[in-house]
Amino acid sequence: MKKRLLSVDIFRGMTIVLMILVNTPGTWSSVYAPFLHAKWHGYTPTDLVFPFFLFIVGTSIAFSYSGKTGTPATYKKITIRTLKLIGLGLFLGAFTLSFPFVKDFANIRFPGVLQRIGVVFFFASILFLNFHWKTLVGLSVLLLVGYWGLMELIPVNGVESTLERAPNNFANYLDVKIFGTHNYKADYDPEGLLSTIPSIVSSLLGIFTGLLLTSEQPKKVRILVGIGGALLIIGHLWDIVFPINKALWTSSFVLVTAGWANLILALIYYLTDIKGVQFGSLFRYAGANAIVLYFLSSFISKILGMIKIGEENSLHGWLFDTMYVHEFMSMQLSSLLYGLTVVAFYVFLAYVLYQRRIFIKV
Repeated sequence: MKKRLLSVDIFRGMTIVLMILVNTPGTWSSVYAPFLHAKWHGYTPTDLVFPFFLFIVGTSIAFSYSGKTGTPATYKKITIRTLKLIGLGLFLGAFTLSFPFVKDFANIRFPGVLQRIGVVFFFASILFLNFHWKTLVGLSVLLLVGYWGLMELIPVNGVESTLERAPNNFANYLDVKIFGTHNYKADYDPEGLLSTIPSIVSSLLGIFTGLLLTSEQPKKVRILVGIGGALLIIGHLWDIVFPINKALWTSSFVLVTAGWANLILALIYYLTDIKGVQFGSLFRYAGANAIVLYFLSSFISKILGMIKIGEENSLHGWLFDTMYVHEFMSMQLSSLLYGLTVVAFYVFLAYVLYQRRIFIKV
């Protein structure tokens, strides 16, 4: 049985904690810049969070399925987990407090974070079970270059394609054609259909890291740093012609985010699994029930936003205004403190679940 790596658990927990933090500020009108997504091209620390989670999904696949074959039982397990993730995501998108607690069909968003996690998990797992890692490297290159070609070379309704938020953006064009009104915005969806293709590569890159960590290679840290540095350089060079963009999940974005993931994981691995430094227990607790924490935080946050206090304010807004808005603090600091309080609540919940050995598998 493979030894469980503390660094992987900590990395997963850090990612889910950051996901909750950046998704639940006190007010979206006052947020420190690093906790906001880039307006379009480019990236901020917040833009690293979701690809980090898909990366660690791949690393976990390498740990869970290494040495296994694609039996009907394994495929069934993968499929059921995928459907659960997609179902939870659709539930979040459809839920409303008004009876019958489901939005009008035309207003339900089909893509979403949990849906993408489910789809990426499905394809990354199937590919890992059926192909050698060298084949997967070639497939990753093919998918990234192919996505670049699709986005840059295919005209849309006879008009040259663009990477801006416009009707002739090929990814947006497909989302509107296939999903109609069931998208995040009329001009883009950050978890759209076409951009799911390169997001699978984010997980495949995590698989390669997982294979390295489970190998007998003695120089793992150096290799992780080397891979991370190389991916960062290639990704930023590719950015010149195919801009780094989270909403489009461009190929350069895949490489840059995977580069940072390898570098950060290398540092955590060196400190915890090699040097035995004791830190990050709280993150480990969060990582043990990562999907449950994300779902609960999204669901409860949505409910707090729907419950009205007075004519204009929500319960969320009332709590923020009453408890966190003070003359001696800036609104940005107040907004951050609210988010940190939310994070503290879910980390405490994760701690309770961990101590009671409750691990909810989705």
